Amino acid sequence: MTDTFTIAQLSDPHLSSLEGVGLCDLLDKRLIGYLWWRLSRRAKYRPKILAALVEDLKAQQPDHTVVTGDLTHVGLPHECSEVATWLGVLGTPEEVTVVPGNHDAYVTADWEETLGKWTPYMASDVAGNANGLGHDACFPSLRVRGSVAFIGLSTARPSAPFFAVGSLGKSQLEKFQQILVDTHERDLFRVVLLHHPPVAGTVPWQKRLTDSREFASVIRQHGADLILHGHAHRACVETMPAKNSRVSVFGVPAASVSTRASDRVAQYHLYRLNRNASRWDVAVSVRGYSVEEERVVSFGPASMLT
Repeated sequence: MTDTFTIAQLSDPHLSSLEGVGLCDLLDKRLIGYLWWRLSRRAKYRPKILAALVEDLKAQQPDHTVVTGDLTHVGLPHECSEVATWLGVLGTPEEVTVVPGNHDAYVTADWEETLGKWTPYMASDVAGNANGLGHDACFPSLRVRGSVAFIGLSTARPSAPFFAVGSLGKSQLEKFQQILVDTHERDLFRVVLLHHPPVAGTVPWQKRLTDSREFASVIRQHGADLILHGHAHRACVETMPAKNSRVSVFGVPAASVSTRASDRVAQYHLYRLNRNASRWDVAVSVRGYSVEEERVVSFGPASMLT
C-alpha cells in the first residue's frame, strides 16, 4: 500500500488590525499589547507578505493546511471576526485546521465572541461545526484526513503582563493520551499541533510551555509521528524521545514578518508524507518571502525524515 499526503504549516500571522480600537477595549493587559503593536508590530507584520505566502501556498495545492496559533494581536472580538473571514480565504474547514496561541487568548474573554468564531476550523470531526463547545470541550481535537490524524492541542491561556506562557492542563493531557492510543491502533500518521514549543529551552522562560515536562512524558510513553508548533518566531528543528524512536518537532517563523534574518524570514513549511508498507517518509521543504525580491522563493533543498 502507498499513501501520499502533503501538509502545509503557517504560524503566527498576526493578521488582524488594531486601527480604530478604543480605550474601552484596552482596560487590561490588552493596553500593553496595543502599545507594542503601535510602536513596533504595526510596521513589522505586513499584510502583503502574508497575502503573498498564502497565494504561493495555495498554488502548491497541499492536501491540508495547519495554522499553529497567534492569528490576532490581542484577541479582540473584531480581530477574531477578521480571522474568521481570512480563514475562509485560506480554505474550507475540511482543508484547514487551527489551534490558538497566547495572543488569541490575551485576556479572559467570551468564547463565542472570540475564539468560538473559528470553531469549524478547530473542532473535532465528531463535533462538526457545532457552536457553543467552549475551550475545554473543543480541545484536544481530532481531525482525520485520509491516513493522517491531526491532533490539536490548545496552550492558549491568559498570562500576566510581560509574560507569554502557555499550558495544557491535566484534563487535556489525559484526553490527549487516549487519542494517541486510539489513533495508533487505527494505524494513522499522528500529527500533533500546538502553539508553544514543547521542547524546553526553545523560547525564554517567560514564554515557555509550563507543563512541557508532562507533555514530554506523554510523548515518551505513547509516541507521535510529527509535532508542529509556532510561538518562537524562528525556524526550529528539534526531536523528542518516544518509546522506540524520536519524534521530529518543527516550528516556523511568523508568516507576516518583514525581516532579512535568515531564521526568522516569513515562511511556511511543506511536509510531504509518503507511506510504503509500514514505513512513512517525510520530506520537508521551506518556502519563504524574500524582502529583496518581494516574492516567495524556495529556501534551500528539502530534507528527509524517516
